[in-house]
Amino acid sequence: MISPHFVSGKPALSPLELEELARLQEELAEKVVETPLPQTPRFIAGADMHLRGERAVAVAVCFELLSEPTSDEATDFLPLREVERAIAEQKVTFPYIPGFLSFREAPVIIEAVRALEQTPDLLVVDGQGRAHPRRCGLASHVGVLLDLPTIGAAKSRLYGSYREPGPKRGAWTPLVAEGEIIGAAVRTRPSARPLIVSVGHRITLLEAIRWVLRLSRYRIPEPTRWAHRYAKAAAATIDTGW
Repeated sequence: MISPHFVSGKPALSPLELEELARLQEELAEKVVETPLPQTPRFIAGADMHLRGERAVAVAVCFELLSEPTSDEATDFLPLREVERAIAEQKVTFPYIPGFLSFREAPVIIEAVRALEQTPDLLVVDGQGRAHPRRCGLASHVGVLLDLPTIGAAKSRLYGSYREPGPKRGAWTPLVAEGEIIGAAVRTRPSARPLIVSVGHRITLLEAIRWVLRLSRYRIPEPTRWAHRYAKAAAATIDTGW
């Protein structure tokens, strides 16, 4: 039952409801697989969403990788070519509750990714993967439900602690919680704030770090940087009177 108080203008959930959602996140976390990619991905997608009033707009953008890494350890930026994008729009019904944002954002993002004609070999999501109190942030939630190799590349830390990485591009330090490495703070641009990179699904942490660097011309990986721009532009066209 929905409690009578509100969060950000929407009905807040009761403690019992939050406990149930936490259990669901724990169940999804158990389904996350950390395993090497079977091959170098050719098609890489980014997904992000933007809110306007009561509407959520998500965009999934698929890119083709135009050259392969020169070695497994190489982290130089790799050129991409956009081949497709898909848009999904839904009414927002879930309240803003830190730690449970995947229930608010995942449905529209999943719809956008599923709308792509080309199934991506790798998906990058602007959000947490394993770097979450219950080891199931947005990237893991989406990755498990889509069963796609997925990376969480978040602009800020939600959980855990890390030492500041060195100032050079490619420097990184582990993100640790309860004695477990749950992600990494990765410097994608010299002296810029690090990204929080973590496993979403079907990839290893070291691979996730390397692919975030390979996809980052600036601070944010190109797939999610463009997904964010397209989602923001699409949301601006929405009639908030719907």
